[in-house]
Amino acid sequence: MSKRIDFNNSLKDLNENDLQARIQEDEQRLKKLEFAHAISPLENPMSIRSLRKDIARLKTALAQKVAVKA
Repeated sequence: MSKRIDFNNSLKDLNENDLQARIQEDEQRLKKLEFAHAISPLENPMSIRSLRKDIARLKTALAQKVAVKA
C-alpha cells in the first residue's frame, strides 16, 4: 500500500509531457517483459501485473490533469 501512495505522490510533480513520456517508457518496458515471459518464465511474473497497474495510474493522473486544465 505504501508503494502506491509514494507512486501517486510522485506523479503530482509531473506535468502532462512528463506523464506522457513516462507512459510510453513503461508501455515499452511492459512489451519487453511480456516478450521475455513468453520465451522463458520470469522469476517474478507479478511484475507484469504491477507494471500494468502503474501504467493505468499514470493514465488516470494524465486524464485528471487534462480535465483540470480544460
